[in-house]
Amino acid sequence: MSNIILKISAVFLAFFGILSLFMTTSVIFDFFGIREKEGNYIPFVVYANFICSFIYLYCSYGLFTKNKYTTACLFVAAAILFIAYIGMIIHIQLGGAFELKTVKAMLARTSITIVLAGLSWYYISRSKLMSV
Repeated sequence: MSNIILKISAVFLAFFGILSLFMTTSVIFDFFGIREKEGNYIPFVVYANFICSFIYLYCSYGLFTKNKYTTACLFVAAAILFIAYIGMIIHIQLGGAFELKTVKAMLARTSITIVLAGLSWYYISRSKLMSV
């Protein structure tokens, strides 16, 4: 059962990473006019998501191969997103422009990353510790 959960999580994470990479590069480099469609985006949030997209792709492979580095990498991604989320809240409190969809998307992205980090810990890191 753990193999199935890890494989499904890996496929989901690969898709999530590719989607994140596409969207963030589209905003950063203004591909397809997406920057205008995004409205009042917050640059450091976009860059945090850009960095995490590479971590997601790297960790997708780690979930497939059950490498213990995956858990640490996903927790790093969660920390990056959490710090960016706090920065976003400060930005908003100081009167900075923002879109409500960005707040919701960051909350969802951070939550998904934490859940995947937890799954990685439970099925990979904890299992390797128990077998030692």
